[in-house]
Amino acid sequence: MLTEITLGQYYPGSSPIHHLDPRTKILGVLFYMVMVFLASDPLGYGLLIAFLVLAAGLAKLPPGLLLKSIKPLWVIILLTLLIHFFTDPGEVLWHWKFLSLTKEGIIMGVKMSLRLVLLLLVSSLMTFTTSPIVLTDGIESLLRPFRRIGVPAHELAMMMTIALRFIPTLLEETDRIMKAQMSRGADFSSGNLVQRAKNLLPILIPLFISSFRRADELALAMEARCYHGGEGRTRMHELVYGKRDGAALAVMLILFIVLVYLRWGMSA
Repeated sequence: MLTEITLGQYYPGSSPIHHLDPRTKILGVLFYMVMVFLASDPLGYGLLIAFLVLAAGLAKLPPGLLLKSIKPLWVIILLTLLIHFFTDPGEVLWHWKFLSLTKEGIIMGVKMSLRLVLLLLVSSLMTFTTSPIVLTDGIESLLRPFRRIGVPAHELAMMMTIALRFIPTLLEETDRIMKAQMSRGADFSSGNLVQRAKNLLPILIPLFISSFRRADELALAMEARCYHGGEGRTRMHELVYGKRDGAALAVMLILFIVLVYLRWGMSA
């Protein structure tokens, strides 16, 4: 069901990954995303997978929690795999009518699917180990230098975090509305594509109304607490880089250098 989507959820805990500065985790995720596209051979992907497994182990997350984040998007991953299998040109391994399975297509399909999986897992690892409030502070701190060119750092960080925070809430609301409609005889699984789209109207209308109501309640709550933007605001806990943050960034930098060497240094 929709409640199986884990994007935006926070798993409380006390681990080395939980205690990292949010800016370190954000920069680490960005570094990792770049490295995912730098990897070009099995050794590179093996290093990325090993690093992710090590980080998940240090985060002390329950087994299967990270893998659960892949489940809602398995269709997209499978489609990515099949599209490359049968559309990329190269050495034909199997042919039937208009379908041709190529060696290069298999390699590229596995690479692209693995990239999607790794990107999903590392993003979920960050949200599982970072509370929305701390994540807001980290994003705002990283965007603060861009205020000189007119970038509203605090407002952007607040909007991004509110959106991330309300994803699980809206998914739970959608699941609740679907169950209520199904108990009244609604059918969302049968019929053609047009009929299924029409059947979604009893879900979308209450969901939009509920979303606008929640947004209005949030705005009133922020006004009641005298929120007027980020100018002059202070924090109870200031963000401070520690030794573990330096060590984490050093490990990411070493991994980045190794992948760059595997990509271009080995072939030179």
